[in-house]
Amino acid sequence: MLKSEIGIHRLVRMSPFNAQGKRQTSFASVFVYPEFDDDIEVEIEAKDLKIDTYRASGAGGQHVNTTDSAVRITHLPTNIVVSCQNERSQIQNKEKAMAILKGRLYQYYEEIRDAEKKKTDSSKTEIGWGNQIRSYVFQPYQMVKDHRTNYESGQVDKVMNGDLDGFIYAWLKYSAGLRING
Repeated sequence: MLKSEIGIHRLVRMSPFNAQGKRQTSFASVFVYPEFDDDIEVEIEAKDLKIDTYRASGAGGQHVNTTDSAVRITHLPTNIVVSCQNERSQIQNKEKAMAILKGRLYQYYEEIRDAEKKKTDSSKTEIGWGNQIRSYVFQPYQMVKDHRTNYESGQVDKVMNGDLDGFIYAWLKYSAGLRING
């Protein structure tokens, strides 16, 4: 719901740093990122795996062509395929292949996360006039106005203390209308 806050916010107030007590305008860029768990655990469900066994190839003596000790695992949702034939037993090869698969899946999900972050970052706009989504006016009158939805509140102090529900709901209605109409 806080995606509605992404954008440039303009603040108009009497600056405590201006000796002449003049009204000044400041801009702030607000960006909201989704919260990611840095300690990503890769869970793999058995139903998502296709496990094939086959005979190992290469040098290895008489054992190589007599048992199906090599393992190939396909993760069906991502179509990532890993295989292992380094060990003598199928169980050891399967364990190594699962470890490799977890690493590849971790990398896959990290790449998706990075791509989404880049996509989100590319939507940032320049901080300045004409780009603001909301204005907070403290002087000469008190008003907060969202320029996308035209939602207004005369209770600047409440808004500054976190009462954003009206603005968020107005933005949700506005963005739903954009999806329906265009």
